[in-house]
Amino acid sequence: MPRFNPLVETLAAPPIPAVFAWGRAYDGRSGPMIDLSQAVPGYPPHPEMLRLLGECAASRAYTGYGPIEGEDSLRGAYAAHLSEVYGAPLAAGNTHITSGCNQAFICAAMAVAGAGDAVLMTDPYYFNQETTLAMLGIRTRFAACDPENGFLPSLDTLAAAITPDVRALALVSPNNPTGAVYPPDLLAAIYDLCAARGIWLILDETYRDFLPEGCGRPHDLFARKGWEETLIGLYSFSKSFCIPGHRLGAITAGAAVVEQIAKIMDNLQICPPRSAQAAAAAALPLLSGWREENRREISRRVTALEETMAGVPGWRVAAVGAYFAFIGHPCGDKPSAFVAEKLAKEAGVLCLPGSYFGAGQEGYLRFAFANADVSTIGLLKDRLNGFERA
Repeated sequence: MPRFNPLVETLAAPPIPAVFAWGRAYDGRSGPMIDLSQAVPGYPPHPEMLRLLGECAASRAYTGYGPIEGEDSLRGAYAAHLSEVYGAPLAAGNTHITSGCNQAFICAAMAVAGAGDAVLMTDPYYFNQETTLAMLGIRTRFAACDPENGFLPSLDTLAAAITPDVRALALVSPNNPTGAVYPPDLLAAIYDLCAARGIWLILDETYRDFLPEGCGRPHDLFARKGWEETLIGLYSFSKSFCIPGHRLGAITAGAAVVEQIAKIMDNLQICPPRSAQAAAAAALPLLSGWREENRREISRRVTALEETMAGVPGWRVAAVGAYFAFIGHPCGDKPSAFVAEKLAKEAGVLCLPGSYFGAGQEGYLRFAFANADVSTIGLLKDRLNGFERA
């Protein structure tokens, strides 16, 4: 029998379907399932977004191949948006549109590292990024994040983990799985470290649009002279516009990086979905007020989760922000997958085990709380208290 690629064959099966199977085994004894598993917006797309998607999908203009780097309309609109967000002069040539942020990460990783090279990640890490590197034959190095520091990475720990084979440092802020928001001064120091060591900083800001009130700019890195030689930014339109099924992401980088990524994309997909790009280009300026209100709604859900968890002895919020909370469970040395499965089947609370995000995270569960509204989050108090008693 022909053999499979061992780099793929040895990967674990996709984790989300396994978690959904736990949910299907729930008998409803505690009430409707509270789904905190996958980062899906807990409210519908704006009607205008749906109208734009429908009109563009029905247009013959977008049925043929498009530019590999993305539609000019979206690249221009997104560059203008970036310039406003970061207070830096970014142009359409600094952007490359992709089919979702996972694809953006694959392209960025392939552009800067090859088989046998290494990419440094924080621990805990976003599992899709780790498995992406594994199937490409790119080694991973890990820098542990201290729970006592809110799971923010230490500059000294990162510096010590940059071995000679490391070609890039991959960060996610606001973080998946912990929700931790990396302060601008920390990102500045990490950027300086990467520049000094001659490695790339790949910064995934999928959840940038859900920073807490008063945070200001996420960072000033795109305003730095020569940023193009160090920084590669990643983004997803999925959460902000509630369109994850349309698979639309973006890369922000120097022209030389965009040129390399175009070579990769030409072989991966040729061009991103065209009608969704056209719709997003129109929606970016049109729905800015709606997106801002959604940011406020997510902040209200953060507050609701913190207040709810304060009434559940034994459980603790280790970190929280944007879409996620990393929750310490009270089940001692029980594996996190065991706890999460029991929680789904017996309490009707669907979440992800901490072990999905690193071997040292058995004491935690990831709650994607943004999926649930404030009243639903409030139901967690009785569910978790009852689960612990059982």
